[in-house]
Amino acid sequence: MPCTTILVGKKASYDGSTMIARNDDSPSGQFTPKKFVVVHPEEQPRKYKSVLSHVEIDLPEEALRYTAVPNALEGEGIWAAHGINAAGVGMTATETITSNARVLGADPLVEYVPAQDGAEEIPGGIGEEDIVSVVLPYIHSAREGVTRLGSLLEKYGTYEMNGIAFSDKNEIWWLETIGGHHWIARRVPDEAYVVMPNQFGIDAFDLEDALNAQENHMCSADLKEFIEKHHLDLSQDGSFSARDAFGSHDDSDHVYNTARAWYMLRTLNPRTLVWDGPDADYTPFSDDLPWCMVPEKKITVEDVKYVLSSHYQGTPYDPYASYGDKTMCGAYRSIGINRNDVMALIQMRPEGEPLQWLAFASNAFNVLAPFYTDIDTTPGYMSGTTGKVSTENFYWMSRMIAAMADASYSKSVFHIERYQEKVAAKSHELLNRYDTLLEQETDEETRKKIQEEANEKIAGMLQCEAADTLDKVLYELSGQMKNAYARSDA
Repeated sequence: MPCTTILVGKKASYDGSTMIARNDDSPSGQFTPKKFVVVHPEEQPRKYKSVLSHVEIDLPEEALRYTAVPNALEGEGIWAAHGINAAGVGMTATETITSNARVLGADPLVEYVPAQDGAEEIPGGIGEEDIVSVVLPYIHSAREGVTRLGSLLEKYGTYEMNGIAFSDKNEIWWLETIGGHHWIARRVPDEAYVVMPNQFGIDAFDLEDALNAQENHMCSADLKEFIEKHHLDLSQDGSFSARDAFGSHDDSDHVYNTARAWYMLRTLNPRTLVWDGPDADYTPFSDDLPWCMVPEKKITVEDVKYVLSSHYQGTPYDPYASYGDKTMCGAYRSIGINRNDVMALIQMRPEGEPLQWLAFASNAFNVLAPFYTDIDTTPGYMSGTTGKVSTENFYWMSRMIAAMADASYSKSVFHIERYQEKVAAKSHELLNRYDTLLEQETDEETRKKIQEEANEKIAGMLQCEAADTLDKVLYELSGQMKNAYARSDA
C-alpha cells in the first residue's frame, strides 16, 4: 500500500507524548473502506491463517484487548492497520517501502505459490494484512514489539518490504524489513521526528549496538554476516549507511517518494536549512534527506495532520495552485490524495489515557478526531462502515465531502478549513472535559464508561459537523455545475 508516516519523539512533541501517525492509502484507482473497532481477547484466534499468503501461525494463549482499523469489507483479510493495546502499546503497520536487486537476490521475498500440476501450495510469508493481528495483542512495550515481529519475520518471512512503528509512553521504534527474512530497527531519538514516504528510510545505523547492547538499534542476528557475504555495504569511509545498503535509488523515487519527505522536513524545519532555489541544501529529489531531525518548535497534533494532508502548498508543485507559474503543478506525488483511506495518529500521553486520533478518506478535505482506547466498544458512526455509500457512517461521509470539495476546490476550500478548525477545537474541548473527569475517578469500570461516553460525544460532534459541511460543499458544487450548464447553453 502507498502510505506516508511521521514519528514524533516525546521531547519533540508539545506535551511530552510520543506520537506515531500514518496515512493508509489504497492502490491507484481504488478505495478501501475502513472502520474503527475493538478486538477482545476471546475474538483473537489461537491459530492465525493469512487470506493472501495462506501462512498459518500458532498464536500465544494469552492475548490483550486492542483497537484496530480493519478493512470494512471481507475478502482480502483483516488489515488491522493501527491500534493500541490494553498494555498501552501502539502500533502502525505498515508503510510499504523499497529495496534493491542485490538485497532481493540475496534474501528473496517469501511469496505464495498456489497448488498446481499436482504439487501442493507453498504458503507465503506475513505482510500488511497480518502484522498488527499477530503482534499487537501480545506485546507490553515498543521494544518488545520489535523483538516479536523480528522473530516472526525470521521464522515465516515476508512477501513485501515494509516499515512498522511501535510506541509506548517512553519510546518509539521503527522497524524496516530487508528482503524475505532480515530486518533492522532504530529507536527514534526523543528530541527528534522522523518522516517516511514509501521507501527504505533508515540512514545511519550502528551494527555493533544492534548486535550487542541494543540501546538504540536492533537487527536480525545474522545481519552482519549477511551484509558481508553479499557485499551490501557501499560506504567508502567505513560509516555504514543502511539506506545505501538496503534501499532504492530509482528515478521513480524522485517523483513518488523523496518529494514527500522533503516537504514534511521543509514544513517542520523551514529555517534550519535551505530547501528551495539553486542553493538549496536539499531538493525534492535528494537521496540523502535526513531520516530524523530536531524540529524548530515542538510538534502538535495539528502539525502532524497538516503534513499528512499536504499537497505542496506554497510551492510550485501544488496541483491546486491558482496563481503563478503552473508548469510544475502536480509534478510530485502529494501526501494528501484521494486514495487516503484512513489516517491514524497514536498519541501516548505522559499523563492521561492513550488516544487514537482518526481521519477517514482524503486528508486534504477531512478532519482528525481523538478517541480513548480503554474501551469495550466503539461508536457506531465509526464502526458501521459497509460497502454501501451512506451518510450514516464517518468513512463515507468523509469520502463524499472530499469528492465534492475536490471538484469545486476554489469555492469549497474555505468551508473545509472552517470544518477542520471547528472539529479540532471541539475535540480539544471535549478532551479537556473528559480528562478532568478521568483524573477524579479511580474505579476501572467507571473510567471505561467515561471514555466510551466521551467517544460517543466526539462521534456525535463529527456527525453534526460533517453533515453541515457536506451541505455547504454540495451547494458550491451545484452552483459550479449550474454555471457550466449556462455556458453550454450559450
